[in-house]
Amino acid sequence: MFPDKCSITEQGKPCVNPPEFVVSITVETEEYMVGVTCGKHKQIVSGKIKILQKENKVPSGKVGFSPLKAVGTDCIHGDEEDFIQLDTKNFKN
Repeated sequence: MFPDKCSITEQGKPCVNPPEFVVSITVETEEYMVGVTCGKHKQIVSGKIKILQKENKVPSGKVGFSPLKAVGTDCIHGDEEDFIQLDTKNFKN
């Protein structure tokens, strides 16, 4: 499950944009998710991660941005008309 908003806060105000990218750092064969961001803040996040890497606060490695695809749905529920009755007498084992 991902947050419904970008992880960035600017001037004390959280970004209200939906996330467009999963931000990760790949070190050798391991990949670590470090947050989500919108397209507007992608460069800011990249710069901040590089600063944190220089300060040894996050692992040094390749910063990656994987696109997210938004999916929306109504609550899933079953009504009586959604169910079918199977006649098991006609099935052979």
